[in-house]
Amino acid sequence: MDDIFVARVMSSPVHTVSPDTLVEDAAQKMLDEEIGSVVVVDDGQLVGILTNTDFVKIVAERKPKDRTPVSAYMSDTAVTTTAQVPIAQVAESMIEHGIHHVPVVDDDGAVIGMVTTTDLASYVSHLRTTTA
Repeated sequence: MDDIFVARVMSSPVHTVSPDTLVEDAAQKMLDEEIGSVVVVDDGQLVGILTNTDFVKIVAERKPKDRTPVSAYMSDTAVTTTAQVPIAQVAESMIEHGIHHVPVVDDDGAVIGMVTTTDLASYVSHLRTTTA
C-alpha cells in the first residue's frame, strides 16, 4: 500500500468550525452531517480538531456547555498529512498517536481533506472485495 496515497482515500470537503464556535453548535453540526470530527480553522489555517472523543470528556467533566467555545476542548496539536503521503504511513501515525482523524493540508497549511480510520477500513474492504 506504499503506492496508494492519501488523496485517494481522504474525505472532502472538510467540515470546519472556528475556535469561538460554541461546543453545542459544533456537536449539532457533527450530528447533522453524521461525522466524527470537525476541523477548527482560523483565517483558513488549521488550529485544532474536535472529535467525538472530546465530547466524552466534556460530558465526563460535567462542564456546562452553554457558551463554551470549541477552543476549550479541541486538540490543538493535530497530527496532519498531505495528499501525497502513502496511506500506510498515515495509518502508522494514527496507531502511534492513538487517533482516528487526520486532517489533510496543502503546502500552505490549508485544510483540503480528512483521513479517518473509517476511510482506511473502507478502502481495504473495497480492495479485498475486488481482488477476491
